[in-house]
Amino acid sequence: MISTDILIIGAGPTGLFAVFEAGLLKLKCHIIDALPQPGGQLAELYPKKPIFDIPGFPSVLAGDLVTNLMEQIKQFQPGFTLNEKAETIEKQEDGTFIVTTNKGTKHHAKAVAIAGGLGSFEPRKPIIEDLEFYEDKGVEYFVKDPELFRDKRIVIAGGGDSALDWSIFLSDVAKEVTLVHRRNEFRGALDSVEKVQELKKQGKINLITPAEVTGIRGAEHVEELDIDHDGGHRTIKTDYFIPLFGLSPKLGAIANWGLEIEKNAIKVNNALDYQTNIEGIYAIGDVNTYPGKLKLILCGFHEATLMCQSVYNKLNPGKKFVLKYTTVSGVDGFDGTRKEAEKQVVKAIE
Repeated sequence: MISTDILIIGAGPTGLFAVFEAGLLKLKCHIIDALPQPGGQLAELYPKKPIFDIPGFPSVLAGDLVTNLMEQIKQFQPGFTLNEKAETIEKQEDGTFIVTTNKGTKHHAKAVAIAGGLGSFEPRKPIIEDLEFYEDKGVEYFVKDPELFRDKRIVIAGGGDSALDWSIFLSDVAKEVTLVHRRNEFRGALDSVEKVQELKKQGKINLITPAEVTGIRGAEHVEELDIDHDGGHRTIKTDYFIPLFGLSPKLGAIANWGLEIEKNAIKVNNALDYQTNIEGIYAIGDVNTYPGKLKLILCGFHEATLMCQSVYNKLNPGKKFVLKYTTVSGVDGFDGTRKEAEKQVVKAIE
């Protein structure tokens, strides 16, 4: 049983920043996320795309923002349960909660903050006969461990940042990398497109466009793929097929927790603390809805801050928290580190 003060469901930017705000209040956090790494959409869908509306950053790459958020919360030592989905929740007699994932991992928390963005993300799957039979038998929707593909033949399908980035990365790992895209043009970072072009010239990436994978064959594991290519048909041998067509957001099991739902979002009390209709369960970021809601990262940061203040007050009744600016109070990490502004020099002028 993993115990924590606040259990955060969702490791996107809002969930990550909530760890920092909770840490300032000496509250421990643990995060559950269905993806294999923190960052949510920013890390999975567009890590190399710039974001222009983060205060203090005229422009910041989505992946860099995730890196900065992880660095910011490191001293508060959050725990992570990744590649698992929050499945069930049980409210205890003392008002705490036990949340169990689809893999049976149990978490005991004094408060729960749902920060799941647009919900848990499931891969968009191509329509191919017998596709599900080959899942975990050569069909992979995420690259969880690049070493799985060491000295193997792989085919990646897709035309976005993920397909480009993994084709580049795995060109130094796999025996053979083939990138298939239904168009000749790619929707990804320009430097990634140019890098793939260069690796194609070097013979390190096979590029098949415009093309589409239409069939899979193999006894107990993927052995070859059927590809419709520029009006013709071809078959290529491979060990792995990795379709990277983005993610589809769904509330998933959370929709069955008794929360008030409106248009696939969780209704909250925005006049106070973003609490749901169940006391002790909050929803922050894109997953919630209220009058005037804006689905912006900076709004999620604000909601996370007020949520943490509310949890602190519930866990410490009668104890007044005096808010101080971090420039004055400094930041004390759970790991013993301290960040503070340099002290003013007091010296007489002779």
